[in-house]
Order: sequence, then C-alpha cells, then structure tokens
Amino acid sequence: MINILGAGLGGLVLARILHIHGMDVRIFESDASPSARHQGGMLDMHVETGQKALEAAGLYEKFRKIVLEEGDAFRVLDKAGRVHLAEAGNDLRPEVERGQLRAMLIASLPEGIIRWGHRATAVAAAADGAYIVSFANGLSVRTDVLISADGAWSKVRPLLTDSEPVYTGLSFAEARLTEVSARFPKQAEIVGKGTMMALSERKAILAHREPGDMICSYAAFEAPAEWSAEVVSKAGGLLEDVLARFDGWDRSLVDLIARSEAPLVARPLFALPVGLRWGRRAGVTLIGDAAHLMSPFAGEGANLAMRDGADLAQAILAHDDIEAALASYETAMFPRSESAAQESTAGLALCFNDQAPHPLVDFFLGMRPGVEAVAT
Repeated sequence: MINILGAGLGGLVLARILHIHGMDVRIFESDASPSARHQGGMLDMHVETGQKALEAAGLYEKFRKIVLEEGDAFRVLDKAGRVHLAEAGNDLRPEVERGQLRAMLIASLPEGIIRWGHRATAVAAAADGAYIVSFANGLSVRTDVLISADGAWSKVRPLLTDSEPVYTGLSFAEARLTEVSARFPKQAEIVGKGTMMALSERKAILAHREPGDMICSYAAFEAPAEWSAEVVSKAGGLLEDVLARFDGWDRSLVDLIARSEAPLVARPLFALPVGLRWGRRAGVTLIGDAAHLMSPFAGEGANLAMRDGADLAQAILAHDDIEAALASYETAMFPRSESAAQESTAGLALCFNDQAPHPLVDFFLGMRPGVEAVAT
C-alpha cells in the first residue's frame, strides 16, 4: 500500500497513475471535502511537466476540455497603464483554473481512495522502520511507504532535512472581481483575455482572467516578514495599507484591488533553498512544494508537482524494489527542481527592480523572436 499525504495536484497525479495500473494507494487530505476552500487561480500547463503528467495519467483530452480559451494571452504594463508588451498567445502553455483541474483529477479516482478530513499533526519514525502519521481527528496510520505531497509546511520533510521555507521578502494581497465584462469594463479591458503584469517601482499589480467572467488580482510588493500579521490588526486593515503603497498608479489598475468583492487575502511568499537535496531514507520521499517550494515567477510550481507525481508513479511501476524506485525518482527530480528554482529566482528579480518593466520586456523579446514591443 502506497500512502500519500495531500490531495493537491501532485498527490492526485501520483495516485491516479498508480491506481490505473492496479496498485493499492490511499491519500490522506486535510480538507474536509473537495469544495472546502478555494483552490487558487489560473495555471499555465507546460509541455514537459504538467502536460506530460496529464498524458501519463490518461487525462490529457479531458484537460483540453477545461482550458480557458485564449487564456494564455499576456500583457506587460507600467504603473501608468502603458502597454509595453502584448501577446495573443499560442496555446503552447494553455491556461486552466486550478480548482477545475483538481476536480478533474479527483473525479478520476474511485471513491474511498481519498480520506478527507485527515490533517496530519505529526509524523514519526517507528523503531522497525515504519512511519506513524497522526491526524487532528484522533486517528493515526502506520505505513512502510509514505509520500509527502503535503505542501510548503510539510510534516514529513523534517524526517529528511532540517531545511524550512524562508520568506522571500515579497508579499501578495489577493483580490477578486466577478461579472467583469458588465460591472468592471475598465478592468476587463486593461487585463485583456489572459494574464496582465503591471510593474514599476519594485512593485506590481498582477491579474489574470478566470472562467465565468472573473478576474483574480494580486498587489505585490516588498515588505518585512512580519508585515501580514501586523497589518491585519491595524485599523483599516489590509486594504488601506495596500492602497497606500500604490498611490500614484493608474486608477484602472488600482481598482483591480480597491474594488475587490471579497476581503483581501495576505499571501507572503516563501521558498525553500535552491538546490535542496537530502539523503535517501527508506520508505519516504517528497513531491511538489514539500520538496521544492519556490516563488511563482517561473510558473513551475504546480507543473513540477504534477511531473513529480507522474515520475514517481512510473518509477514505482518500473521497479520491484521500492527503494530503487524512490532513489530513481529523486535522482531525476533534484536537478530538474533546482533548474526551475533558479529560473523562479531570476524571474522574480526581472519583475522587481528599479528599471521595471523593461528587464522583463527585454527578456521576452529575446526569448520569443518575432514578438514586438508595444508602445502606447
């Protein structure tokens, strides 16, 4: 029996591939149900990671049915709302809403494989080499094979390494608008059909279209590690603090945040050390953010998690010995995740500097011959 902590995208891909090949697998998930919380925004599925994992899981055609049409369009602006780069998209990295993708993966598994309402509180190694996972609901499970897909603050990671996520110095404040075509036409226009990044002064307003005529936006800025805890307790709270940081920015951009129909959500960004590795420990390994948490500025987090899940499943199927399978998976995962983390660090630096948005625009012009800058 393969036991997985976490029903995120990586854990679900892993379980799906093992299940369709006849292996016994269980997922223990902290959420009480599939709809217990909003799953986040849009994801661009990369050919060699996310798309490859979906093909291995036999779900690529179903995935194509939930892709947001023209959602891979991309625009780069400055604080005045001037457009510096605009691309219509080419469908090489189609955009999908994370919640819809997760729902598709959940539906691909028989009922009972996912044990909902199991939030891990502790993981301990037994004297005989097994692992004991304790849950907040008072239950526990004993297992010889434990796969950690339980995210940034993994309860399993301490078995393998002392490394913990470190604050990147950058924080987000998330906002949401609905029925944007009719109710927020200026915001719909400035965002376009896909993703918009407005960059200046080491700050950003980032936004993307979602299915159902919605826009999810983020105010992004450098802040102390204690910022999110302190600001929520202030009079006026998060919104007042964030808007003060974007004084002088184009009103259509600022209103993506100011007119949010839901309370803003503070999201400080954390990352694990680039190139994190650990020694082989029998019966346990990490996938996804538990293994290589990074900033979103390479678009690789969810893609890597899914590729991890697919690669680990295929390694388990290819080896009679579980230790050989885990070692084979880690040997391939470590350099791949290190390269992506380096890209993520570089991407963050391209966006948050005193010359923004020009370094990012120049990067895309160099990477994509034939794309032209836009001056408005």
